[in-house]
Amino acid sequence: MKAIVCTKYGPPEVLQLQELEKPVPKDNEVLIRICATTATTADSMMRKGPSFVGRIFTGLTKPKNAVPGTEMAGEIEAVGQKVRRFKTGDQVFGSTGLDSGCYAEYICLPEDAALAPKPANMTYEEAAAVIEGALTALPFLRDKGKIQRGHKVLVNGASGSVGSAAVQLAKVFGAEVTGVCGTANLELVKSLGADKVIDYTQADFTASGETYDIIFDAVGKSSFSRSKGTLTQNGVYLSTVLAPSILLQMLRTSIIGSKKAVLTLTGMRAADEKARDLLFIKELVEAGKFKSVIDRRYPLEQISEAHRYVDTGHKAGNVVITVEGDGKA
Repeated sequence: MKAIVCTKYGPPEVLQLQELEKPVPKDNEVLIRICATTATTADSMMRKGPSFVGRIFTGLTKPKNAVPGTEMAGEIEAVGQKVRRFKTGDQVFGSTGLDSGCYAEYICLPEDAALAPKPANMTYEEAAAVIEGALTALPFLRDKGKIQRGHKVLVNGASGSVGSAAVQLAKVFGAEVTGVCGTANLELVKSLGADKVIDYTQADFTASGETYDIIFDAVGKSSFSRSKGTLTQNGVYLSTVLAPSILLQMLRTSIIGSKKAVLTLTGMRAADEKARDLLFIKELVEAGKFKSVIDRRYPLEQISEAHRYVDTGHKAGNVVITVEGDGKA
């Protein structure tokens, strides 16, 4: 089978197309023919080599898992004899997280992995494109932000993968949503349901005079200290970026003050939690309440170009990688 292999940290060129042996499912595993995957900011970070703390999980001197890729959509081609949850022919989508392995034509996963039936009204590419944003934004807003109907929510970085999902989910929960993005993406964010949009090149949301119950920084471009005055009395500041400053603010606000700074490592949640959230997203998609946002598409052979584009930091929504599994080893 064709697969992308990454044996060292570095620029996009370290991603090499190779022929690997097609995997065989164990008794508790399913064999998935991957039809689509994605190039995410997280994938890029793991390719470059994260911080020392991050390398404890990804590999100290080189990637622990040679085949990158953290999410996919495809069709189950074979199942182990103990598998009961899925059957051959099922169309699925899911996340492998730090275990990676999705930049390939095939992957074997345990049946209790972060895996769910693909939304019936989505293509494989569209299904792959909803995973990262939804599995990040949902636990932040629902579990950490305790979002409620009528809350005022601001999403900073509203046009990215996580931000575009956050805007849609906040509307599902009945919030009034303000999206912050660049000029080119204002209409996109409006189309996702944002009640108001702020062009960050023209205005600073912290100087608007508005206050919010939740500020969700999906890109790590603001800070709790700058945003504190824009929070309501019991407001919550959420950040997706692991940095010393947010860790210190989390510690401090957990002890004093009514306004809280919160970070959560959504990628390290248990597989069963992610699987339940994928089912929730599937229901929203099939009800017409959530859609994927795709910026660009690349074939697997052009994965380096896809990562190079992600590294610009200017993608809107998701970058999808199409995989042509041909059924051959």
